Amino acid sequence: MISLRFAALASLVIATAETVAAPVVGAQTSTVASPDGRTVVSLALRDGRLTWSVVRDKRRVVMPSRLGFTFRNAPALEAGLRVADSARASFDETFTLPWGEVARVRDQHNELRVKVIETAPPAREFWVSVRVFDDGLGFRYYLPDQPNLKDFEIMDELTEFSMAEDMKAWWIPANVPTNDRTEMLYSTGPISKLTLVHTPLTLVGTNGLHAVIHEADLVDYAGMHLAGRSESRTLRASLARWKDGSAVKGRTPFITPWRTLQLADSPEQLAPQLLTLKLNPPSRIANTSWVRPMKYDGIWWAMHLNVWTWSSGARHGATTEHAKQYIDFAAANGLGGTLVEGWNRGWDGNWLLGGGSFSFTQSYPDYDLAAVAKYANDKGVGLIVHNETSAFVENYEQQLDSAFTVYQKLGVHTIKTGYVGDTANPGGHDHQGQYMVRHHRHVIETAAKHGIAVVMHEPIKDTGERRTWPNMLSREGARGQEYNAWGGEGGNPPEHETILFFTRLLAGPMDFTPGIFNLLITRSETNTPRTPNDSRPRTTLAKQLALYVVLYSPVQMAADLIENYANQPGFQFIRDVAVDWDTTRVLHGRIGDDVVVARKTKGKDEWFIGAITDEAARTVDVSLNFLPKGQQYVADIYADGKGANWRDNPLALSITHQPVTAAERLKIVMAPGGGQAIRLRRVP
Repeated sequence: MISLRFAALASLVIATAETVAAPVVGAQTSTVASPDGRTVVSLALRDGRLTWSVVRDKRRVVMPSRLGFTFRNAPALEAGLRVADSARASFDETFTLPWGEVARVRDQHNELRVKVIETAPPAREFWVSVRVFDDGLGFRYYLPDQPNLKDFEIMDELTEFSMAEDMKAWWIPANVPTNDRTEMLYSTGPISKLTLVHTPLTLVGTNGLHAVIHEADLVDYAGMHLAGRSESRTLRASLARWKDGSAVKGRTPFITPWRTLQLADSPEQLAPQLLTLKLNPPSRIANTSWVRPMKYDGIWWAMHLNVWTWSSGARHGATTEHAKQYIDFAAANGLGGTLVEGWNRGWDGNWLLGGGSFSFTQSYPDYDLAAVAKYANDKGVGLIVHNETSAFVENYEQQLDSAFTVYQKLGVHTIKTGYVGDTANPGGHDHQGQYMVRHHRHVIETAAKHGIAVVMHEPIKDTGERRTWPNMLSREGARGQEYNAWGGEGGNPPEHETILFFTRLLAGPMDFTPGIFNLLITRSETNTPRTPNDSRPRTTLAKQLALYVVLYSPVQMAADLIENYANQPGFQFIRDVAVDWDTTRVLHGRIGDDVVVARKTKGKDEWFIGAITDEAARTVDVSLNFLPKGQQYVADIYADGKGANWRDNPLALSITHQPVTAAERLKIVMAPGGGQAIRLRRVP
C-alpha cells in the first residue's frame, strides 16, 4: 500500500485563511445557510455534546443529531466539549469537467467551521466543517495534530442522521455475507424498518421532499453504511471493518470524507447529481487528452451465456482470432474500444478461491497480447485489458507497476478491473473497508502515472473522485446486465433500471452494459428459448437502446454478441448515440416507474432522449423547450413496435423520423417493460 496524504487538508487550511467574517468565539449554536437561503444547517453544543441539524423552507429535515468518535484503547470523543473557535467563508466558482453528464459545474456554497475541545483531560479537539449548497450539504471532521491524539484506531463514527420524518427509503442491504458488492435488487420501506443499508440512500417525504444520504471524497477511510434502529427515524454511520474489527487506522492531522445530504423538491431535480463533485479536490491530472469516453464491444457476454469460457480449452473466448473479429466490428461501426476478458493465466480451476495465481502480463497460448494490441491500434480501436483479481489485492499490487508498464508500451489506455470476492484476500477485510479504499486509490493513481483509465467492477463506492482523478471513468457497483444471463435468479425486473437512475446512479457513472438485441437468449447447455420467468433481459429492444441515454457512463458497451447486431436497423442508434455531454435534463421521472432524460452531445448541436418504464405501459408527454428557439430539428425515434412487451414480444421496434422545434411536445408511448430512444439532429 502507498502512503496517502490529504489534498483536502490543504483546502481546509486555505479556506480558513480566506474567512470573510470574524470568528464567533464561544458560540453555543452557529448556523449557515445555502446561497438561496432555503436550507439552514446548525451546529449546536448541547450538554457538552456537538450536534448538527437541518431546516429547509423553515421545516425540520434533520433533527439535532449526534457527532463524534469512539477509539480503540482510548475514551470516546463526543462529550464534555466546549466551543473554542468558529469561522465562516463563502465560495463561488465554475469549473469544467473533461467529461461528464455536464461540461461545467458551478460550486457556490457557504461554509461554517466549528472547533471543539474537551473540557477535561485529555483535552483533545476536532473541527467540523459544513458546506451548504442550494442542492444539499456536506460536513466532515478534521482532527488536527495534537499532543493527546497521534496514532489512533477509530472503532465507530458516531455520526447520526435523525430524520424529522419517517421517510420512504429505496435501499439495498449492506454487509450481506455472500454479497457486499451492492449487486442486489432494491427494496422500499420507511426509515424505521431499515437495519443496515448501503449509500446512496434515497428518501422521499410526504411533502414531496427528496433527500439522498451519501459521502464524498473517500480517500483513506472506511466506506460508510447506514444502520437503522427499530421503530426509529435515526440512521447511524456504520463503518466497514478491518479484519481485526477496527474501522479506521490513522494519524493526526487527519480529515474524514464528507457526509452528504442532497435535497430536491422533486425526483427530476435529483439528477444530474453534482454535489459530490463539488466536494472533491480539483483534477490532479494536468493533461487529460488520453482519457477517452467511448463506446466499446467485447468478449464478455458469450461467457455469461456459457457459449465461451474464461478458462482455457476448446471453448476459450479470449483468443487472438476472436479478439480481432471484435476489433474489426468496433472499427467498422465507430466504436472506440474492444474489451477482452479471460486472456491471462489464472482462470483455470476455481479462480474465485485461487485468484492469487492470476498473472496480469502472461497470456494463454492462444492469445497474443502484443499482436492484439497492435492490431487494435492499427484499426484505431483501443484495447481494453481486463484485470480480474477475485479480491486477491496483494497479488495484484505486486504486479501493478510491471503490468501497467507493459500496457503503456503496448498503447493500452483503458483497463477493466474486477474484485469478485466479498472480502479482501488473504486479509479478510471488508469489501468496502479502509484497506480496500486505499487499494482502489492506489490503482487509480498508479494507472494515471501510466496514462491508463480505469473501469472498475465489484468496486468501492463512487464518491466523486472522478473530479480529482478523471481517469476513474466508470464502475459497476450495482446489479447489472449480467444478471439477465444467469439461471436461477430470474434476471432484473422491468422496474430495476428506473430505480437505479434515482439511487445508484446518484453516486456516479455506472458500467451497466446495455445493448442486448437477442432478448430471447439461449444458454448453450440447454439450447432452448427462455420463458418470461427465466433469466433474460426483461426489456424491449427500444428500452435497451434508451438505456444508453438514461444510465449514464462515459464508456458504454455494445454488450451483445456481435453477430446479433447483423441486419438490425436499431443498431444505428448505438452507432449514433454520444457518451459525453454538455447538458443533462430530466424531463420526467418517478422512482420505480419511469424516467425520461434529455442530454446534449458535447460540442455538437444534437440531443438524445432516453425514456424507460417498468412493467406497466406508460405514455409521457414532454416539452422540447430545451431546444434553441427558431431552429428546426429532425427526431429519429426508436420506439416500441405494435404489440411490443417484454414478456413475449420484446423485439418489435418502430423507427420513424419527424421534424420538430422547441415549440412542440413529444408524446412518448412505452410498452410494458419498454422505452423509447430519440436522436434530435439539427437541420442545416
